[in-house]
Amino acid sequence: MIDPRVHPRLRLLVLSSDTFPPTRVDVSVLFGEELAGRGHRIDWILQSEAECARGYVAHWGGGQVWVAPSNNKHSLLARLAKHAAGIRNDARIFSLLRGDRYDAIEVKDKFIGGLFAVLAARLYGKRFVYWLSFPFPEFYLAKARDGLAPYPLLYRLRGMGCGFLLYRVLLPAADHVFVQSEQMRRDVAAQGIPLSKLTAVPMGIKLDGGMSAPAPTSRTRIPAGQPCFVYLGTLGRERRIDFLLRTLARVLRDIPETKLYLVGKGEQPGDEEYLQQEAQRLGVSSAVVFTGQLLRQQALQYVQDADVCVSPFYPTPVLNSASPTKLVEYMAMGKAVVANTHPVQKLLIEASGCGYCVPYEEDAFAGAIVKLLRAPELARAMGERGRRYAVEYRSYGVIASGVEREMLRIAGKDVAAASASA
Repeated sequence: MIDPRVHPRLRLLVLSSDTFPPTRVDVSVLFGEELAGRGHRIDWILQSEAECARGYVAHWGGGQVWVAPSNNKHSLLARLAKHAAGIRNDARIFSLLRGDRYDAIEVKDKFIGGLFAVLAARLYGKRFVYWLSFPFPEFYLAKARDGLAPYPLLYRLRGMGCGFLLYRVLLPAADHVFVQSEQMRRDVAAQGIPLSKLTAVPMGIKLDGGMSAPAPTSRTRIPAGQPCFVYLGTLGRERRIDFLLRTLARVLRDIPETKLYLVGKGEQPGDEEYLQQEAQRLGVSSAVVFTGQLLRQQALQYVQDADVCVSPFYPTPVLNSASPTKLVEYMAMGKAVVANTHPVQKLLIEASGCGYCVPYEEDAFAGAIVKLLRAPELARAMGERGRRYAVEYRSYGVIASGVEREMLRIAGKDVAAASASA
C-alpha cells in the first residue's frame, strides 16, 4: 500500500475554458494522463465541444466531469446562449467545493467562472490556483483594433472586462499562478503580480511511438523526392500565415519544385479562403497544399515527411508570450526547423541547435529554408539534436513532475511537509 506521507495525493477541481473531451496536450496529457496516472484525483467543469442540448456527467482521466450543453452556431444570439450555459455550469462550483472533497480549485483561462472560484474558495477555505495559458484580454483587444473580430465592439468590451478581472481580481486573489512562458511571467509581473507567485510551465510533448523515435526515412503523405516545408497549426488571420506564402514565392526562385504544406484550419469562416486568394494573387497556388484539419496522428505524418518545418510567430506582445507547441513537436520528431526570433523559439533553437532562428522577414526565412533543402545531411543532424533536447527537457513526464511538486506545495501536501508532520 502506498504511504500517503511519502507519496501524497492531490484532490483537485479544475474549471477550464477547454471543451470536453479535452484535446490540448497541456490538459489531455499533462493532467489527464501524467498527473492522473500518479494517483491524483482531478475532477473537471467543462463545456461540450459537440453540440448538445442538455448537460451531463462523464468520467475522464480517472475523474468526474460536469459537462455543460453547447451549440456550434455562429450567430450572436447563439454565442450568447452558449456562454450563458457555460456560466450556469461554472456556478456549480459553489456546491462542489463545500465540504472536504477537494484540496484546491484551479481555474484555467476563465474569467466569470474564475470570479465564482475566488468567492467559493474564500467561502470554504480552499486554495485557489489560476492557470493562464494565453494573454486573452490583450488578444481580444488586438482583434478588435486590427479589424479581425466578428463583433469588434463586443471584443473590445470583452478585452477590457477580462483584463480588469484578470489583473485586478483573479491573479491578486490567487494563491499561485501558472503561466505559459518566462516571457508571460515577466509580462504578468509587470501588471503588479509578485514574481514569487508565478511559475512558467511551457508546452511539451507526449513521448508516444511517433514522438520518441527518429523520423522514418520513407514518406507516407508527401511524394518521395519532392522538396517541401511544412507548417502545423492554426490558419487564423491573426497568425499572419500569408507570410509563408510570400516566403514560398522567394523559395521557388531558387528551388522551383518546392511545395508548402499547411496542416490545420482557420479559426473563423473565411480564414482559409483568404489564404487561398493570397496564394492565387502571388502566383503560388500550385505550390501550396491545404490539408485541412486532421487527426493528430495524420497531421504528424506530414511533419514526419517534411524536409523542413517552419514556425513563424508574428512579432506582437500577444504572441511573444506564447509557448509554441508546434516547435517542440517538430523537434521531438527529429525535424530541422526555421523560426523567427520569438523569445521561446530563440531559447529553444539556441539551446538545442535544431535549426535556424532568423528575423521575421520573408527573405531571411526563405534563405534559411533553401539552405536546409540543399543540405539534407545538415538538416538531419539539426533534427537529431532537436529530438534529443525535446525528449530530455520537454516531455510531459518531466513537466508533470515540476507541476506536481508545486501543486503539492500549494496544497500543503509536499513530501517535506508531510514527513515533518508524521
